[in-house]
Amino acid sequence: MSKIKIGVVMDPIHSIHPEKDTSLAFMLEAQKRGWEIAYMEMADLFLRDGHAEARMRRLNVFNDLQKWFEFTGEEYGALSDLDVILMRKDPPFDIEFIVATYILEKAEEEGALVVNNPRSLRDVNEKIFTAWFPQCCPPSLLTRSEKTIKSFLDTHGKIVVKPTDKMGGRSVFIIAKGDPNTRVIIEEVTGSGSRYIQAQAYIPEIETLGDKRIILIDGIPVDYGIARIPAGGDHRGNLAAGARAEGFELTARDRWICDQIGPALRERGLLFTGIDVIGDYLTEINVTSPTCIREIDAIFNTGIASRFFDSLQNHIHKKEAGKN
Repeated sequence: MSKIKIGVVMDPIHSIHPEKDTSLAFMLEAQKRGWEIAYMEMADLFLRDGHAEARMRRLNVFNDLQKWFEFTGEEYGALSDLDVILMRKDPPFDIEFIVATYILEKAEEEGALVVNNPRSLRDVNEKIFTAWFPQCCPPSLLTRSEKTIKSFLDTHGKIVVKPTDKMGGRSVFIIAKGDPNTRVIIEEVTGSGSRYIQAQAYIPEIETLGDKRIILIDGIPVDYGIARIPAGGDHRGNLAAGARAEGFELTARDRWICDQIGPALRERGLLFTGIDVIGDYLTEINVTSPTCIREIDAIFNTGIASRFFDSLQNHIHKKEAGKN
């Protein structure tokens, strides 16, 4: 078989945090395997006469906090010339992201394996898709109605409200019954009733056990994850918001949740995902650019990038076999 060509669509590589960036870990693994890497940003993707094309930059990557990449050339070409494309652009999930998934869908039609599946990236909102698995989730609500949110708050006493299109703990609020800022918070997060938000009953285990990140490859969980414990004075279990990471081994409940959602992830072509679990409850299903593999690897030596690339290679071989 000829050398595998992999494209990676991501945020500008010069702006990442190399010590913890999952996309960089994937490119290091690809380089280790001798794969050809094509680096792309969303602005590099385009359709020409109905065909998916891109500006693709060649690069070398390094496990070095001072110099983690160097560009070695560039070319314009068909995305279908690549064997596999990793879509790793961080949210916000906006119209630009959606347009990029249409370009990638054309690339998939023309022969490239796109991970995660571009149609599923559009369909599977990271907050809303949990509603397909209510047996795994805390009491939850999706609405833009202030009255409905207040009723939910009255029922549960303390709730979390968050937008559907952001990441890293941005614009996540806790509201307790009687909070004098309730109306202001609801107006802010819903845009005065113009935007849907997700509300969930507050899960007190966030304070002591943290927000657990579990990685699934082809719907199968990695045996270990990290729990993100909120910093003092904060409620957000996000490393980007200052939470600290502690390693853990998956519990029986964690594995049950993964068993519930794994088949649906595989069916939708969501080959690399990260779920968030607080206490006994699933709170998010991350499909756009799941992170935390470097933190998990540092504690448990799990080799997640290598395992993921083994899976990718199997999918590429199956796709090639299907053409013959």
